[in-house]
Amino acid sequence: MDRKKEPEESQDTRSAGADSAPTAVPVEDTNPSSSTESGQTSSTEPGLLPGETVVREGKAAILFPSANEVFYNPVQEFNRDLTCAVITEFAREQLAQRGVRILVPGERDRVVVRLSEEKNGTEHQEASEQPEKEQQHEEEGGKKEYITASVGERCEQGLRVLEGLAASGLRSVRFALEVPGLKSITANDYSAKAAALIARNAQHNNVSHILQASQRDASMVMYEARGKKERYDVIDLDPYGSPSPFLDAAVQAVSEGGLLCITCTDMAVMAGNSGETCYSKYGSMSIKSKYCHEMALRIILHSLDQRAAVYQRYIEPLLSVSVDFYIRVFVRVKTGQAVVKNSASKHALLYNCVGCGAFHLQRMGKKMSQGKHMKYSAATGPPVGPNCEHCRQRHQLGGPIWAEPIHDITFVQNVLGAVSGNPTRFRTSKRIEGVLSMVTEELRDVPLYYVLDHLSSTVHCNTPPMLQFRSALLHAGYRVSLSHACKNAVKTNAPAGVLWDLIRCWEKSNPVKRERLSETSPAHRILSAEPTLQACFEIREDANPQSRKRHLTRFQENPQANWGPKARAKAGGGISSELEDKRKQFQGKRKKPITDSSQLKSLPCKKLRKGTCTYGDKCCYSHELKQETNEEKMD
Repeated sequence: MDRKKEPEESQDTRSAGADSAPTAVPVEDTNPSSSTESGQTSSTEPGLLPGETVVREGKAAILFPSANEVFYNPVQEFNRDLTCAVITEFAREQLAQRGVRILVPGERDRVVVRLSEEKNGTEHQEASEQPEKEQQHEEEGGKKEYITASVGERCEQGLRVLEGLAASGLRSVRFALEVPGLKSITANDYSAKAAALIARNAQHNNVSHILQASQRDASMVMYEARGKKERYDVIDLDPYGSPSPFLDAAVQAVSEGGLLCITCTDMAVMAGNSGETCYSKYGSMSIKSKYCHEMALRIILHSLDQRAAVYQRYIEPLLSVSVDFYIRVFVRVKTGQAVVKNSASKHALLYNCVGCGAFHLQRMGKKMSQGKHMKYSAATGPPVGPNCEHCRQRHQLGGPIWAEPIHDITFVQNVLGAVSGNPTRFRTSKRIEGVLSMVTEELRDVPLYYVLDHLSSTVHCNTPPMLQFRSALLHAGYRVSLSHACKNAVKTNAPAGVLWDLIRCWEKSNPVKRERLSETSPAHRILSAEPTLQACFEIREDANPQSRKRHLTRFQENPQANWGPKARAKAGGGISSELEDKRKQFQGKRKKPITDSSQLKSLPCKKLRKGTCTYGDKCCYSHELKQETNEEKMD
């Protein structure tokens, strides 16, 4: 979300944006073919008030009251570009059913083409047709006449969009200027000054006929739109931190088959650093693991589906990505009591070995066909014993998580075809193409992944080349793919025992000094067993994915220094200290010696607790804790 700090009201997740940054930093253009100058600031544009500045991104020009109070994170431009691309494709599919055809500048005339018949292993197809073919297609469908919708124009049959935490309104303004087929956009923020700024930016960009500013609590806006006629077709939530306070309202306020766009930036919580906090927010226990980024995606999908099921609704994930310092999911929400009964079988508990990292999923429920009816029952388990069968270490229990596919490959291919066919539309088109290409290559029915570096480091051997290891899995008769969430990921349907057999075979040609291994270590226990299969590390042609062959931008380097999430806005306004200054100020604060002896009186005396302190009242540490304990004993 795009955020300007509020000097009057305290900032919380209702109005503090994840895209916020203390300064507007120009970003180096990574796409030479782009015609826009995104991320640039200007204070000399005509019509500006004294002290105002302008930030440009895409086709939007956003006003800010002061150059010193610009809170814009250029790294999140990829997030906003991807959202515009996804909503455009979603509008194309939805409005085609209403007799509306959208027109995107720079894009060839397209019709929605289903790619389910595409052969495996081929490159993605562009869902594009020439105007003559499109006219022929319309004639075959009964000569149906389409209404055209262009960007910047209000479409009466179009989509209704809500941005619940809009801040400066940058995202909503870009929707109005770059996404065709929209009827209205509501840009809401809890801050009065932010709402006024949104209205002014809408006027400055000449989109007031589509975009309306709102100053309300985001949850209340959505709760009041639960009626079927008041629901929004698209709801975008990009808070600072966790979106959990808004999920219950969001799954009710989105229309039938509508689109939810959710961002989570609380990755420390979702990646396992605070599992108890993750459980309180999302109803799922996160654990520290190498697959934590995909697990975070499955945690938020689990939370969305659980909350939707309360209202007899369910989700269909269209696209789920983990990039930079956040995760972003795009899900379709539908209603159906019969489908909701499948909810338990879509979620699973996770058993993770703390020694070797092997994991197993345990579905929460199961279903069986009985003629024309389905029988639902509790699942049987657990799938593992008390200790890991490979290293005999204990298991951690995580989840529940979403265990179904996290992408709709057909939808992703349509978005990919539109972006690659119109590379000048977005400044981050190359990165979008790279990420979506990897998404289309992922194994849909295989949750989570292993990391090759971790497999080799567990047994302290050299890491095999990725292509050789992937080839060995293919030779063994298993499927394998990469993951967009981790550079060295190995996503495969092979069980953990097969992976360790391959590592054992690799170790025989790259031996480890066994005498240095502890007999109780995972490395010793894994290498002590003989492999049950003979690995073949000869490189296969199909081991190298298309995205790698084409040298697409899959994992970009850090775009700039200190590019991550910015500090939360201060309560009462004012500029937060630069993150690098904070880092220097608090670095090693627990290791610095206390020079003022008077400060020691606030610390309890450790020797007193042991009963060995002989200084009495002359002790420089506090004895109050002992006195309170004695009083409690007397009582």
